[in-house]
Amino acid sequence: MATPMATPMTILSRRTLLAAAPGLLAGCGQKMPTTLSTTPKIDLTGLDRAVGEIAGRVQPAALGVGLMNLESGQSYLYAADRRFPMQSVFKMLLGAAALAEVDAGRLLMTERFFLLEEQLSPQHSPIAAAWPARREYTAAELLAAAVSDSDNTAADVLMKRIGGPGAVTAWLTAKHMKDLRVDRYERELQPAVYGMASFRPAWRTEAAFGAALAAVAPADRMAAMRTYMADPRDTATPRGMLIFLQALDRGDLISQAATKELLRLMSTTARGGARLRAGLPTSAFLAHKPGTSGVDQGLSTAHNDVGVFTLADKRSYAICVFLSGSTLDEAARDAVIAQVAAAAVRAVG
Repeated sequence: MATPMATPMTILSRRTLLAAAPGLLAGCGQKMPTTLSTTPKIDLTGLDRAVGEIAGRVQPAALGVGLMNLESGQSYLYAADRRFPMQSVFKMLLGAAALAEVDAGRLLMTERFFLLEEQLSPQHSPIAAAWPARREYTAAELLAAAVSDSDNTAADVLMKRIGGPGAVTAWLTAKHMKDLRVDRYERELQPAVYGMASFRPAWRTEAAFGAALAAVAPADRMAAMRTYMADPRDTATPRGMLIFLQALDRGDLISQAATKELLRLMSTTARGGARLRAGLPTSAFLAHKPGTSGVDQGLSTAHNDVGVFTLADKRSYAICVFLSGSTLDEAARDAVIAQVAAAAVRAVG
């Protein structure tokens, strides 16, 4: 059921996303002058109707949706407080937490990491696949690999450097970000999704991980996946994700320079192009973080996309779409998210 967020329409000072050229941001660090909302209200009734129809079509999968006008704060939510597994969406949160460490002077972007075999994580990880031919990376390279390319090794090494999953969640809590949890490293989470034994570096390639997965009985894998979808760990709610994206846009989480860098990395990802991007006008700017689980026995535990889009007339919105428990194929799952994005664009006029 859809619900409006408690955030009222108020006078806000927020970060303006200005497109200097098609598909590019410039001036991300500028503050918009305090002003009354000048953007049209979201057509909540029409959007609720469209999202409800989409949610009905994807059953028994669960759909979660959030949309916020970043000027006025007016919001729409569907399954507002349901917890959805994030998968790689969490790397946006990790990126913000790592950049907060840079802001504090506790992490340098030039810091170098020499990776040992025991630090490698399961696919998706081009860094693990390239090892040992390449072993050394800077913090900046790990951040880019984690946020833009969803590299699991990069995410795990960077997360350990700043204190682990608990440190990321503690930072979110300190910033008053609710209903967002980061509990496990990728090397812990990905095998657990399928009821596999603890990860070992020999599984770092897709083929080796697949062989280890196949050694688990199908019924045990299915039971583990259903347990994962019900687990509150490593999850977000649509409400919590909208609040995070609003705080990021306002500059309430990290410095101006760090915010600009995180949005840049989110805008350069080549992943998930058939999701939110496919439902937006070609002239719209999008900074986003997809998240995707593997598929086993026809079941996808998580297929997500979240971010901020700016229309050609400079109106900006936060959006999140979570899809869990779907038996649709990948193209159809992508299309569900694209359809929600298209409905959101129609609703904002």
